[in-house]
Amino acid sequence: MNKKRFDDNPRACVRKSSIHGRGLFARQDITQDDYIGTYEGPPTQDDGMHVLWLWNEETERWEGIDGDNEMRFLNHSSDPNADWWGTELYAIRDIAADEEITFDYGWDEEE
Repeated sequence: MNKKRFDDNPRACVRKSSIHGRGLFARQDITQDDYIGTYEGPPTQDDGMHVLWLWNEETERWEGIDGDNEMRFLNHSSDPNADWWGTELYAIRDIAADEEITFDYGWDEEE
């Protein structure tokens, strides 16, 4: 059995996270607005641990992607340093080398 490795991204790698389990970390300094990577995987309508939900304006419905690359290890932060443009992740502020890359899952804490 081949164990999949998540080390193909030149800007980010997977490491142990103090937030939760494993996380995605910057390999090098990343400047605000820089592209970090693309969330890849098969489409799904089933929720799961590594599913990214995106609103599709054309179909007017939520569509999931069951992540199968290093982006699946992104953790939540209420003070994130990255955000999505479709399936592509960009830095929303400068990110230092070895800093964990996070985004806001969009949870409503009051629900």
